[in-house]
Amino acid sequence: MANKVIYAVYDDPEVLKSAARKLVSGGVRVRDVFSPFPVHGLDPIIGVKRTRLGIVSFMFGLGGLSLAILGMSYFMIWDWPMNIGGKPSFSLYENLPAFVPVAFEFTVLCAAHGMAITYLIRNKTLPGMPARNPDPRSTDDKFVMELRTEDNHGVEIADLLQGTHALEINERQY
Repeated sequence: MANKVIYAVYDDPEVLKSAARKLVSGGVRVRDVFSPFPVHGLDPIIGVKRTRLGIVSFMFGLGGLSLAILGMSYFMIWDWPMNIGGKPSFSLYENLPAFVPVAFEFTVLCAAHGMAITYLIRNKTLPGMPARNPDPRSTDDKFVMELRTEDNHGVEIADLLQGTHALEINERQY
């Protein structure tokens, strides 16, 4: 049996959610859903796990804070010590309150840029990466559910899809 991918097209997010509930309760694994806007409540139905992007953002923030403190220590204490406003130029500890705004801003900068780049890499949406959108209408007004036969052995997907009020059901070989 050749592996197939089945795309079911819907025009209403509530119909999409009820179809996903019916398919999942029937033992079908939904691979992905393409939609023009986020459909709230769909992720737990199809089994999408919570993202770890917040943890990655925290790691990038810690890296940014470390680089900021290391850079301020090197630039203001060792490389070119200057007497600015009577502050001692021989100790980072005594100057740390003056460096808090710079450290905070660099932490936010590194966290935001690192998180954005990680998001783009993880979703394969960096410029130059090929887009994976099965139906261009999913960026305008349709919702497309992707099902694969390799994920659903022994389950008759076509029979379950007939009762879900799908506008179209498209099958493709891959």
